[in-house]
Amino acid sequence: MSYLEIKNMCRAFGGLKAVDDVSFSVERNAIKAVIGPNGAGKTTLFNLIAGSLEPDAGEAFIDGSPIHYLPPYRIARLGISRTFQNIKLFSHMTVLENVMIGRHIRSRSGLLQAMLRLSRSRKEERDIRERSMELLEMMGIGDLAGQEATSLAFGKQRIVEIARALATEPSVLLLDEPAAGLNIYETVQISDMILKIREKGITILVIEHDMSLVMNISDEIAVLSSGKKIAEGVPADIQRNEEVIRVYLGEDDA
Repeated sequence: MSYLEIKNMCRAFGGLKAVDDVSFSVERNAIKAVIGPNGAGKTTLFNLIAGSLEPDAGEAFIDGSPIHYLPPYRIARLGISRTFQNIKLFSHMTVLENVMIGRHIRSRSGLLQAMLRLSRSRKEERDIRERSMELLEMMGIGDLAGQEATSLAFGKQRIVEIARALATEPSVLLLDEPAAGLNIYETVQISDMILKIREKGITILVIEHDMSLVMNISDEIAVLSSGKKIAEGVPADIQRNEEVIRVYLGEDDA
């Protein structure tokens, strides 16, 4: 059954329809890619799913529960986490501390308990630290835990951001161009990492321009152009789709 479902989603900015009546679903524990040229509406769609933008029309559901009217923090608590096209790490904080911030959404201790350093709060802080370290080890960067996150190479920063998203314990992970700015070796690493994350039972929706990555990891692909969905299907069907070829290559080349 569909785990994440988008129905007739619309969002306009002035006279520009950035997302225009887009519908699709993602099966539980599947990897679905959203592709399309620059300006197709992909990141706007992610912002609508994650709650940082409100839709003009349409609905979104996770495991049958509506989320399109909820604020971002409640959507995150329901199990949707995301990364960003432009990496957003906290400067002057270590790799471990950046990941721990993601983990705090699952904490139960209140501000007063934390200020008084009550036993429950101290235990929870230890648990957050231990779980965050486990994630860093799983992602292969445990040895970087004490380094300042923004001092790392670009590819490592990308991994830290994914680890922070995983720290929220998501059931759905939204990855916005995870291979952007990476070299071939780093792209292969990210591809393997995404498959490894799926093995943990996490449903993944990914925006990506690297077609080799998309074709290697995706169960299904949805294609956007000028805010509209123009195609959807398994990778082999998308590769042969004449409308997709026209959008990417132009009429003459197609």
